[in-house]
Amino acid sequence: MIRVLLADDQPLVRTGVRALLERDEEIEVVAESGDGREALADIDRYRPDVVLLDLQMPGLDGLAVLREWERRADRSSGGRVDTSTDRRSTRVVVLTTFGEDDNVFAALRLGASGFLLKDAGPRELREAVRTVAAGEALLSPGVTRRVIERLADASVAPEAAARLDVLTDREREVLALVGRGMSNQEIGGELHLSPATARTHVGRLLAKLGVRDRVGLVVVAYETGLVRPGR
Repeated sequence: MIRVLLADDQPLVRTGVRALLERDEEIEVVAESGDGREALADIDRYRPDVVLLDLQMPGLDGLAVLREWERRADRSSGGRVDTSTDRRSTRVVVLTTFGEDDNVFAALRLGASGFLLKDAGPRELREAVRTVAAGEALLSPGVTRRVIERLADASVAPEAAARLDVLTDREREVLALVGRGMSNQEIGGELHLSPATARTHVGRLLAKLGVRDRVGLVVVAYETGLVRPGR
């Protein structure tokens, strides 16, 4: 059973999303939160697998919730990225509209596992929850291009590029391919590795770079200048 928390300040939105999600017998909405502070308390209380988080909420907004939750995760795990034993096991999907590109960009930097447009259809909504609960990245086609363009347009600070110093040459190659959206199987084919070996490299990248999933790796690949559009 996939346990979901809905965090949105509009009761009608929460009611509608709950109804759509619970048509799937393997998804359970364990709680609803109407503002940011309530969301933090409910995440801590219920430890859901997935949080659907609205960015625009009273009190603490969605970005503040992500920032505080990441701080608590770092404190509880001692800086480890261990998705099986600590707060990092909770995945966050940001609910967004086209007008919130800057906030989506910031949310990815703060550890969100992906984003979904608020007008997504029922099947897309349920599939998004399943995808993120399985540990995969969720990059909605509707806004991915604009977020990636924002990442690509940003200048590369020396300290950002220095994050790659801990990587081997092979790990840099794998990171670049992750940044281009390749799956483990595609990475294996490109570098003449088995998918299992590619998956091992991705796991090492997550640990070395201190990010929780492939979305974080994509952000690092662009922020460090390792990947640029057209390359």
